[in-house]
Amino acid sequence: MSCITQDQSVEKIKKPSWLRVKLPIGESYRHVRGLVDNHKLHTICESGNCPNMGECWGAGTATFMILGNTCTRSCGFCAVATGRPDPVDWDEPQRVAEAIHLMKVKHAVITSVDRDEIPDGGSIIWYNTIKAVKTLNPETTLETLIPDFKGETENILRVAEAAPEVISHNIETVERLTRQVRIQAKYWRSMEVLRTLKQAGIRTKSGIMLGLGESMDEVKQTMEDLRNVNVDVITIGQYLQPTSRHLPVDRFVHPDEFAMLREFGYELGFDYVESGPLVRSSYHSENHVIAGYGRNAWMQEKTAEVAQA
Repeated sequence: MSCITQDQSVEKIKKPSWLRVKLPIGESYRHVRGLVDNHKLHTICESGNCPNMGECWGAGTATFMILGNTCTRSCGFCAVATGRPDPVDWDEPQRVAEAIHLMKVKHAVITSVDRDEIPDGGSIIWYNTIKAVKTLNPETTLETLIPDFKGETENILRVAEAAPEVISHNIETVERLTRQVRIQAKYWRSMEVLRTLKQAGIRTKSGIMLGLGESMDEVKQTMEDLRNVNVDVITIGQYLQPTSRHLPVDRFVHPDEFAMLREFGYELGFDYVESGPLVRSSYHSENHVIAGYGRNAWMQEKTAEVAQA
């Protein structure tokens, strides 16, 4: 098995045909672009170089990033800037709520950088943002993609108390590679974050990137670990190297392998499995809030296959 390295002499692997990305165009895209700029908002779509930005913004949706656009951690896969963040902006929750209102979206996703230098880890801003969004947009469903808050239960439960429809926390990679990929994070600490959220009665979600040097057995074990803490929704996508300074792609995983993992996930008992080369955590997330949506569709597929046999 290949090992992860940041040696710049590593030869880049050519992207396969199934990783073609649509360019961001259209009136809806320009409308969202204007709202983001006018309200001085940060989006993980831009900061994370998301390959689906054109599709999602064209549909009038975006994933907002709160607590600034500078992270206190330096994960090897992430394009978000690392350094000393600006002071917390206490007006940000209202600005995010107003932007979501102006966009008239039925479903919104909010994420954040890590703010390890703040005693509450940014959880108070998280709580205020969720409450502001819900107050101004009572019909809007909400997914929140949170950091691990260093595993501090009080801060995790503060977000849960605000009651978004889904709380996601990404495991990102297999246990063996966690130290190289996520650096300051810990595999089992993230599992405990997800367990704590589930025990608080929250619909939970997590995501894995493939192509960093993991084996398929390790991926399956990670999926089993996530099911053991009762995660409801899982997303599985291809890692894409943001810049030459980030971890290189070990391999591009074929769509057939993603399809196999989708089957495996549903067989494990996940309620929704989103698995494909361009899948990212917030991709199709408007469906992830609906209990039974993915599993029912999968079961209908199985029934149709039996009927055709």
